[in-house]
Formats: sequence, structure tokens, C-alpha cells
Amino acid sequence: MKQPNRKRKLISMDSKEHQNQDGCLEQSPEEDKPRDGAALLSHVPSATAQETWSWDQYLKQQNAIAAPIELFSQDQSFPEYENGFQVGMRLEGIDPRHPAVFCVLSVAEVCGYRLRLHFDGYLSCYDFWTNAGSPDLHPIGWCEKTKHELYIPKGYRKDKFVWMNYLKAYKLHNAPKKLFRNRSSNGPVPKEFQVGMKLEAVDRKNPSLVCVATIADIVEDRLLVHFDNWDDSYDYWCGVNSPYIQPVGWCQKNGRTLITPQGYPDPENFSWTEYLDSTQTSAVPAKVFKMRLPHGFLPNMKLEVVDKRNPRLIRVATIVDVDDHRIKVHFDGWDHKYDYWTDTDSPDIHPIGWCDVTGHPLEAPYRANDVKTIPGQAVCPTPGCRGIGHIRGPRYSGHHSAFGCPYSDMNLKKEATLHDRLREQTQENLESDSSHLKLRNLCSLNFNGKHERANSQPRLVQQAKCLRIKEKEDFDWDKLFRGRSHSSDEPLKNGKKTARKKGVITVCQAPAEYESSQTQRALHESVFMASLSTHPSRDLPLGREQHRKLLPGVADIQAGDVARWTVDEVAEFVQSLLGCEEHANCFKKEQIDGKAFLLLTQADIVKVMKIKLGPALKIYNSILMFRNSQDFTEEDTVSS
Repeated sequence: MKQPNRKRKLISMDSKEHQNQDGCLEQSPEEDKPRDGAALLSHVPSATAQETWSWDQYLKQQNAIAAPIELFSQDQSFPEYENGFQVGMRLEGIDPRHPAVFCVLSVAEVCGYRLRLHFDGYLSCYDFWTNAGSPDLHPIGWCEKTKHELYIPKGYRKDKFVWMNYLKAYKLHNAPKKLFRNRSSNGPVPKEFQVGMKLEAVDRKNPSLVCVATIADIVEDRLLVHFDNWDDSYDYWCGVNSPYIQPVGWCQKNGRTLITPQGYPDPENFSWTEYLDSTQTSAVPAKVFKMRLPHGFLPNMKLEVVDKRNPRLIRVATIVDVDDHRIKVHFDGWDHKYDYWTDTDSPDIHPIGWCDVTGHPLEAPYRANDVKTIPGQAVCPTPGCRGIGHIRGPRYSGHHSAFGCPYSDMNLKKEATLHDRLREQTQENLESDSSHLKLRNLCSLNFNGKHERANSQPRLVQQAKCLRIKEKEDFDWDKLFRGRSHSSDEPLKNGKKTARKKGVITVCQAPAEYESSQTQRALHESVFMASLSTHPSRDLPLGREQHRKLLPGVADIQAGDVARWTVDEVAEFVQSLLGCEEHANCFKKEQIDGKAFLLLTQADIVKVMKIKLGPALKIYNSILMFRNSQDFTEEDTVSS
């Protein structure tokens, strides 16, 4: 196996590239405008600590062992070739949020053997990181050759997009075919596996669930698993020997509950024979499934792992627990609250030395003594965080406060993963349609029994998937949207009531048009109706739970802390509110610090600052919650 030269030099494709603080190539700020809110590093590891740290020495100090290289797959182990991709190259690849969707991509950043990829025509907040050898990447023209649909850049007509014309018009370069890994060495998928066949598969987002599934696609040595009557955000690619796929009847044989397709009329009496007959499909033969050998990972083994909360970083990690198909990783030097489970076949885990070989920076274990703060520099308060990355994704390369920190307590429960550009785009289109007729159609739960690829567009809209498991609490839609004038026992209008049946997971769904309109009405009434009184903040406790759900994370911030915010911190908070990003500069321009922020009124935000109603609702609602927080007193307001 070839191994690239240690710490190899990265060569720029053109003058529009530069090296960032980690030594990785990325687009210049002029090209990557959405990243203009980046902050400098708040904590800087001492030079001595960075230069002297080594795996050999660390393993001896910790009396630990490294995870053997034999346990890692080809996608996880040392690459055979160097990363030849360059910033600006175009290619085709899979959208991680929608594995059935192939898109036009460009290389936005190169770091060691990893790439930050950008969806052409979309904001950089949707960018994502992957390995250069990922099987999800393909050269231009691959979709046309293999008869897969290519989702073209936003703003282009499908029938007008031609790769060569696109490259020529914007003077772009395509990634050479030689850079894409040939997976034929793994062998083709056995012919017994055919598109459209049924099987039982684990929901990797909810690993305790095994569901009715269909083979939606086959590419080289991988299958695309789709869960019947669910949208494609739950799909995933896997090999034929994956432990997550099982033959029809596996759940019944092993005493497990099989989750039936959404909307199935009689889930308690589901019959595979009847289902296959009604859908006119066949099952994958049981004999072709092969059991994968135990993974071999053990607790206390060391490895290098991509930090899912900040995926541009790879950290020193330890395995703290294992199960049949997963390992629980702990980042050395960090609190255990950041531990998480990941699949043993995840491309984000690597043997020790992987970063050193590929030229990717490795985040050494955090030690407080090795960190120094530059005087006068804004500092992220989270221990161990150097101000790199942002909870809102790659759109912002840095932060200097808890609002943007992926590791702060206020963001810890948030899903610091990729934004769903297709879902957000669909929602924008639907919100512009005042009749909401499209939304009703997209959220229909009609069950037709068949797996139809023609329904892929509606599946881009996330349906409210409320999976209820035994002791898990039901979500109280009544309580969330109930105004003070509503009776406490008023039923959910237009909603679907769900019954929890023994041994069966049922589905609840509030119609999206109801959710959208009621959310806006609830915010409007709770904010602006309250503001008509002399003391609007005193009305807030009556609907505090309502506000907490509408703006999660805001309720955890105390007003005393807000009063000490600088102008920059106020602007960063406003920027962290979804849909309010463009108004952050307005607060900075008006020199509004924390104390001034707490004194803002509805009229100040809407009439003086000229902020539109939607963002104003969120900003003013946040202020009301701050004013009502436990440690805020009238004396604080007067002194300000």
C-alpha cells in the first residue's frame, strides 16, 4: 500500500486560494463571501505543546494501545494515493442529507486527504466535508452515463444545463477522472440483489428500529436502502454484507418489532406475504445475506476521529464502549458529555497516524496548561474550544462566544449537522403560496403500498416523524399552540391523534400548513399582543414554555449575562437566529450592546431599525425571554 509523503505540501490551483490557520487550502474571502463573519482563533495552543506531541509518547504516558490497523476498512485506512483535487474543480456527488440525490459540486477547500464540497448555486452553509476517496463522488457526466438524475445548480433550467457549456461559460475546471476511486476491486453486487426488492433494514438515525425497506438503487458494490413511504432523508448506502440489512422475516424470527410503512392501515397484523403481493414485488433471497464478522474494536483503544460537531477537525479519541455494530468515542481531554456513538464502518474514524500521513492537522488532547489567550482578543468561553467552526455550519469559519460555539451548553442539544438545502428551498416556495395547497399535497399520508421514485419531490419535505417508543413522552401540540383564550382541553385542530398500541410504534403528524400558520400566529400573539401592555415582560411567564419551544436555546441565557454583552456579541446573537442573519450588521451599525439590546421595544425594531416582521418577531421574543429570566431585575434596567 502506498502512503503519501509525510506533511506533504499543498499546491494552490490559482491565485484565489490561500492557506487558512490549519494549513488547508480554501477559497479566498472574495470568492467565499458567506464566510465573512469568521472570527479569529480565541485560544491558541502553545508552540511547545503542538511541536512535542506525538502518538508514541502519548500512548506510553497513557499506558494505552492503538486500534489495530486491520480493524479499519479501505475507506478508513491509509489512502493508496495522494489527494489530487484542487480548489474550484467541479464534479458530481451525493447530497449527504438526501442520499438518493446527485448534485453539481465544487471543491471549496482541500485539507490533507479531505475536501469541503460546495453545492453550486447555494450558500456555503450547506457545504460538507468528505474524504477524497469517497465512493459518493463521481466525475462530471457520470449521472448521464449511468442514467441517474442530476440536480443542477439553483437558477438553471434542467433542460438547458450542459456540463461543457457550464464549465466554459464560467471558465471552470472539471476534476479529472483519474482522481476518482475505482471500486471494482470489491466485486459487483450479487445478481440476487435487484432494484425494487424488499428487505428489513435498521434505521441508522434510530438504531433501535428495524423497518420495511426497499433496494432503491445499486451503484458498483453498494445498495441504496429506502424505507417504504418515508422521505429520502432516511435513505443510506451500504454494502451487501452490512449488518444493517436483513432478509424478510428476520424480525419475526428474532422476536423484534418490525416498523411498517408510514400510513400502513393495520400495522399490528402486518404480513410480508400480503404486502409483497399487494405491491407486486419480491423479497431478496435470504441465502444471499452473509453475516459480517465481529468488528474487533475494544474499549480503551485509541484512534483519530472526525469531530461531528465541528467536522473540519479531527481529534485524538478513545473508544469508551462498544456494541455489535457501533463504537462510542470520547475526545481525549474533553468532558464526557461530548461522547457519542458512531458506526464501525463510518468513514470518519481512522487509525492513529492517519492525519500525519495525509497531511491533515490533528487536534491534540486538550490541556488547560497548554492554552494561552492573546490579550485583547475575543475569547470563546468553552474550555478547549479554539474558536474554530460555528454551530451554523461552514458558512462561518469561526466564533468568539457561546452563541456560535458548537460545544457550548446552549448548543449541545442542537443537531450540529448539515443544513437541508432542499427542504429549506421547498419550504420557502411553499411559504410564498398563501393558499398552502401545495403543502397539503406534500404532507399527504395516503398509503399506496408501492415504492414510487416519481414521488421523490414530496419526500424532500420532511414529514413530522414522531416515533413514539414505550416510555417516551408524547409531544403536546395543544400546549405549544394554545393561546390564553383557548381551553386547556381543546383538541388539536386538523391534527392527527395517535394511539400507542402494544408493541407497535405509531406515527403522529400535525399538518404542516397548520404548524406553519400556527407557529407564526403564536409568535405574533405572544410577542406583539403582550407588548401592548405597560409591562410586556410580565405577561411572558404565562407562555414561557411556548416560547422555549419556538426559540430553543434562548431560554437558557440569563439577562445578567446579556447585559454584559459587547456590540459584537449582540450582533453574533442576532446572526445566530435563523432568518435574522442579514440584520446583524444593523445592530452593529447602531452600536447596540447588551444593555441597549434589553431596552429595545417593538417600535424600535420594526419602525426605527426597519426590520421585517418575521425576523422582528424572533428578535423581540428573545428580548422578552431575557427580561423575564431569573436574575434580571428592574434595578439592572435603571442602572443601564
